[in-house]
Order: sequence, then C-alpha cells, then structure tokens
Amino acid sequence: MELQKKDFIEINFTGKIKDTGEIFDSNIEDDLKKFNPNLKAKPFVFALGEDMFLKGIDEFLIGKKIGKYEIELSPEKSFGKRNSSMIQMIPIKFFREQKLNPIPGAVFNFDGRPAKVLTTSGGRVIVDFNNPIAGKTVVYNIEILKKIDDLNEKINALNEFFFRKDFKFEINEKKLILYAEKHYVKFIELFKDKYKEIFDLDLEVRELEEKEKTN
Repeated sequence: MELQKKDFIEINFTGKIKDTGEIFDSNIEDDLKKFNPNLKAKPFVFALGEDMFLKGIDEFLIGKKIGKYEIELSPEKSFGKRNSSMIQMIPIKFFREQKLNPIPGAVFNFDGRPAKVLTTSGGRVIVDFNNPIAGKTVVYNIEILKKIDDLNEKINALNEFFFRKDFKFEINEKKLILYAEKHYVKFIELFKDKYKEIFDLDLEVRELEEKEKTN
C-alpha cells in the first residue's frame, strides 16, 4: 500500500549533518541523548504533505510503503541556504540592558527568533539569525512504523502538533467540537481552515466549563 498526501503516519527518525555525522534532531532515545540529554523521546505522528515535517521528506515519502529509508536533502529541500542579510549588528547596550552576556557561541531569543552570537567587539555584537543547519546537506534515517487510520488518533496528533496540548473533543456528523480553556479559544479558531482541509470537518471551539477544568 503506497502512502498518499494527507495520510497520517507514525515514524522514528534521526537527522544528521552529512559532512560531520552530527545528530541535530531525533525522536529515538539513544540518538536524542547525544545532542540533548534533557529531552525525552516520544512518538512522532504527522500528516504527509501538510507542512508538518520538512518538505523534502514529505515529497520523498509520498508514494512509498511502510519501511526504513535514508533520505539525503540539499539545503533547498531542508533548512534553506544561508542568508547573509540575516547576520546583523546589535549594539552591546541592548544586551547590557537585558543583563545578558553576549559571548561568542551564545544563543539568545529576539522576539521569538533565535540568534547565535558570532563576535563581540567594542560596542557591537554580530549575531546570526540563520537556522544553525542552514546551508548544510542533511541525512535523515526514517522508519515508518505504521499508518494511522483511527480518526481520533489523527485529531490528537494534529492538536499536539499545533498546540502541544491534549484537548477534549467530540465529532458530531461533519463537525469537530473541541473544548479548551478561554485563553486558547481564539488562537485555535485560527486553524479552522486546516482542520477542514485535512479532515473535512468544520471546527467549533467551545470554552470549557469551570467544573471541567478541574477534572
């Protein structure tokens, strides 16, 4: 059975930089420990062709069968080429005001954009907003464990992907009713079109009652 666009699959994967063999991403415990021992391995479920994983991996896996694959991706198919315009100068005064020490190699978050300090000289700090893997050819080892057919599992997987949270929900004919705390409601509603596209269900978000929040 060949996999198709919108199929949900569960995979194990490890991503490495081709030239060095350095692991930069994985959901396999032994590999995960090699680059971040504080992270815990967990299953990864996603829908093919729905921008839930790298585009190059999506394109490769559509039409394939359950099994193991090694996928080599150029920068254009993975994290993009390095962009010199994303290397910028920030006055050291900014860091001092935030009580930060901009030593070379340090990574800071600028309004949700991570950047790595390249050099510090005088009153200037040069930072790089490029993805650390940008410009590099990468290799992914992927094992497709199974295709997910259960609709509840698919919805749970999409909720986890978008919101990193498990929401109570029910399906009523062609409507998906999702229950969430008040501060989530407006945010979740932004994804109505995506739920409709993938599941052909109209998403309705309802605020949880107080008694439900404590259960």
